[in-house]
Amino acid sequence: MTSKVWFITGSSKGFGRVWAEAALARGDSVAATARDAGTLADLVEKYGDR
Repeated sequence: MTSKVWFITGSSKGFGRVWAEAALARGDSVAATARDAGTLADLVEKYGDR
């Protein structure tokens, strides 16, 4: 499977969060944005710098 790079806005909750988690879980890289970057800390902790 080929790894992809995603740019996802609104990744702190809702559809953006679901898409970000799904992409990271399948091994893809994600550039995630959110109004409050602190809400993405758990994704960084779980998936590292992907």
